[in-house]
Amino acid sequence: MGKGDKKTRRGKIIRKTYGNLRLNPRNIKRKKKMKITNSSSNTIKK
Repeated sequence: MGKGDKKTRRGKIIRKTYGNLRLNPRNIKRKKKMKITNSSSNTIKK
């Protein structure tokens, strides 16, 4: 478990890949926008 492990955060950094443990910065922004829009749309519907 470490740099060579595909499933760990350190392994993702070494391989320059993204996944559940290491999210892509573009996807983080999208998720934040989705949370904001979903929460505001729920309050409007009520």
